[in-house]
Amino acid sequence: MKRILTLSAVLLLSLQMQAQTPGVYAFDKPLYGAAYYSEYTPTDRLDEDIRLMKAAGLTVVRVGESTWSLFEPQDGVFEFAWMDRILDKMHAAGIKVILGTPTYSIPAWMAAAHPEVLSQTWDGQQSHYGIRQNMDLLNPVYRFYCERIIRRMMEHFAQHPAVIGYQVDNEVEARKIDNRDYFEGFRDYIRMEFKGDLKELNRRWGLNYWGMNINTWDEFYDRPGVTNPSYKVWWERWDRKVTADFLNWQVDIVNEYKRPDQFVTHCFMPNFSAIDQVEAFRQMEYPAINVYYTMQDRQDGADIAYASDFMRPVSKRHNFLVTETNAQGTGWNSRDQWPPYDGQLRQNMYSFLAGGANMVEYWHWATLHYGQETYWRGLLGHDGQPNRVYAEFAKGAKELERIGSRLVNLRKHPRAALLFSHDSRYALDFMPYTQGDQYKDRLLHAALYRQNIECDILSVDKVQDFSGYDLLVVPPLYVATDALLEKIAAFVEQGGEVVMLYKSGYTDSDNAVRPVLAPGPLAAACGFTYQEYSSLPPGLTLDTELPVEDRSATAWMEFLQLTTARPLATVRHGFFGQWPCITENAYGKGHLIYVGTLPSQEMLEALIARAADRKGLATVERGFHFPLILRSGTNDAGRTVHYFFNYSDGTQTLAYPYASGRSLLDGRRVRRGDTLTIGPWDLVICEE
Repeated sequence: MKRILTLSAVLLLSLQMQAQTPGVYAFDKPLYGAAYYSEYTPTDRLDEDIRLMKAAGLTVVRVGESTWSLFEPQDGVFEFAWMDRILDKMHAAGIKVILGTPTYSIPAWMAAAHPEVLSQTWDGQQSHYGIRQNMDLLNPVYRFYCERIIRRMMEHFAQHPAVIGYQVDNEVEARKIDNRDYFEGFRDYIRMEFKGDLKELNRRWGLNYWGMNINTWDEFYDRPGVTNPSYKVWWERWDRKVTADFLNWQVDIVNEYKRPDQFVTHCFMPNFSAIDQVEAFRQMEYPAINVYYTMQDRQDGADIAYASDFMRPVSKRHNFLVTETNAQGTGWNSRDQWPPYDGQLRQNMYSFLAGGANMVEYWHWATLHYGQETYWRGLLGHDGQPNRVYAEFAKGAKELERIGSRLVNLRKHPRAALLFSHDSRYALDFMPYTQGDQYKDRLLHAALYRQNIECDILSVDKVQDFSGYDLLVVPPLYVATDALLEKIAAFVEQGGEVVMLYKSGYTDSDNAVRPVLAPGPLAAACGFTYQEYSSLPPGLTLDTELPVEDRSATAWMEFLQLTTARPLATVRHGFFGQWPCITENAYGKGHLIYVGTLPSQEMLEALIARAADRKGLATVERGFHFPLILRSGTNDAGRTVHYFFNYSDGTQTLAYPYASGRSLLDGRRVRRGDTLTIGPWDLVICEE
């Protein structure tokens, strides 16, 4: 007799078959753990560490990325038994392992035999042995040894059941490298990008200035004495290309050996301008981030949100990982030790999950007894005994064991995006207009974050896709192609809202000033032009219709001459008051708010809220303000999860604003309008 399968039965069978099909490591709960270095401890305490890990509920460790010298103590002599023992015991304990390739810290024998692998920098420094990340990433001898150790490690460890993934290198950047091969690589890169046309290079970079034009490629000069802004911005692109190529090269090797159920990642630094994250991640399964921040009274979750919002869009397929973050105090000395207040370690772990993380690991398990990072403290202190922070880790781990399946693989679809330009960030540093941070991306992100408008941070130097967003917030887009500026204008014309800071559109993709009225291709969308600008003295105030108390304007002002825009703010000053410095232009179906000065945080929030109102963005969430931070997403069950954070030392209450659901941490039912009470440095998680 034939059996006819119902649609539901077919779907169930399909899901079962998918579950049985080998694939990249899948997260059914968030992983929670720490970097672990048994080889660093003064005595062998592996068994005791694992006992404490199990007691605390730790589920993952990262190992191996820092100790090439133990894997290969002499040239061509490989020793893996010490790591076999660690992996075997972790597997027996049910603890998952991420294994690192150790290429960021070369062994002493290599530096002694091949000093040419050590980097020379364009500011005149010669790297010496005794610190990590001191090599020329393009040196062929270094690359030979890198490939050999990676292959030997993969041949030996790839089939170990404890290993779920690999971290290639560690916090890689091109740290002012300028060895001869590195410079020659840059010259070849420029020759290829300009198709060998020196006349075009001289024209676009303006090399006739000071008579620095190049007539043959042999005359192409090195970075140390360069003042030309175009050369500098292209050099930084070269740095980003070298690091991305280096990581992709390592991934190619690892992929030859890894199992289908293993992943590859790299831990990016939070200084996002130093590497092309999108290109570097291209072949990896999960992007990762190392994030550090100040705790105690300055804990606000902002750095965590910024890092999460940046890493999330890097991968269109998978959630991101946190491979390092604060456990206790941090630093290369003991001057700035700010261990967490009670509740803060746990709150930060959930802050990462609310941003889309699938793993949180601390740096590191046990505090070191020697070395540069003696006071970069781990979950355990120098005594190696359970402590207050260990107990709080255990509390969070126990909660994740119970509710983690409701929090993992969180899908988020913000309708606002902050545009990040690596080129603009560097170019403004080359030509600063004020003290301190030039780029102001953190300032704009904070203006979104503090009023609970979630956003993605999009890297726009190469690829721009604004589909799915209603609001773009733009730090000074100083370096940009005509095509990017035209795409932003088209976004507005088609109904989008844009809030943009000064200096945007001023230079082209070569970091050369456009020979047209500013803001160039943005003029129609902005509804003004300008010819003049000025630094501003302190103490100036804005006249504005916006309901803000802090009306200060500082640092910079552009003298905007309106065509179709309307003024929103003018400096209260006998001279500067002749021109508006904040404007709004209706263009097509949308609006562009241009901020031609540096206003207060409150003013930036009000301008963003004005744009958000027109699109109905975060209407519920903007009813709350820091220190109450709300984050949301959709879980694997298709249900919306809401996080409510209290980043303060006082109790906060609010009326629950969403559809009925359940408070995951305590299990109680919640209905719209119910009062939620959130203690100091605490949170509530509700699932609709």
